[in-house]
Amino acid sequence: MIDRQALARHNDAKLTKATPMTLDETLDCAGLLCPLPVLKARKRLLQMQAGDVLSVRATDAMAAVDLPHFCAEAGHSLIETKTDGAVRIYRIRRGPGKL
Repeated sequence: MIDRQALARHNDAKLTKATPMTLDETLDCAGLLCPLPVLKARKRLLQMQAGDVLSVRATDAMAAVDLPHFCAEAGHSLIETKTDGAVRIYRIRRGPGKL
């Protein structure tokens, strides 16, 4: 018989033990205009292993459209987007594909 309370405590413990995100590489594209942030991110991701995380810093407004679209098309995961002043930071987990 399953102890439902113990199972619930176990699941709650797993949810509260968030592991900090490890950044494998950072790419500074501040000041670069479309399509350079996406092209540079693609080039850097090709050099990384599946599962690695790339942080891209960009100031171009089009990066907010281009980077998520690129990730979706190339099989990467956009795991976080945040703003630091005029700079937007995109965290991308490298997918298994070769795009």
